[in-house]
Amino acid sequence: MRPTAALMLACVSLAACGERADEAAPTAAEVVSTTPADSDAVADAPAVLDAAGLRRVCRAGLAAIHGQTVGDIAIDGLDGEIVDASWRAPVDGGRRRAQCRVEGDLITWKPVDAPTPEQNRWMNQSGDPVTRFVLDGGAITINTTLPDGTTATETYSVATEQEAR
Repeated sequence: MRPTAALMLACVSLAACGERADEAAPTAAEVVSTTPADSDAVADAPAVLDAAGLRRVCRAGLAAIHGQTVGDIAIDGLDGEIVDASWRAPVDGGRRRAQCRVEGDLITWKPVDAPTPEQNRWMNQSGDPVTRFVLDGGAITINTTLPDGTTATETYSVATEQEAR
């Protein structure tokens, strides 16, 4: 009995050795999040946006992400490099709230008052859409790549006066 048990244990140990688990291929969102966006636009995302630029980019980004017009997105506050925004909820007429931050040319957001705490997280994980922006004068182009690789591009004009709500 002991030789059989030792032989079985050796077989199990050897079966686990030497085989390497293949790493999963990166998702489209992971590839896009590490690849700089190509653009024909002359201007590019500045290294650091000033407060007005941060509000403009977040307003356009949240409008594109949530299918709203730029005028529907209200900027409620700015805490360091995080923008607080809200807009009228299309279903029940209440208010949806989110926070937005910009890192390079990447726009990241999170819901603020989602029903469960797990949903109140920054949308920057592998299964989340990737949203980038390009500034070209008064125009802000928002490029969104979904996890399945499909893309959408929207261009907005957000004047500085619109942010002073």
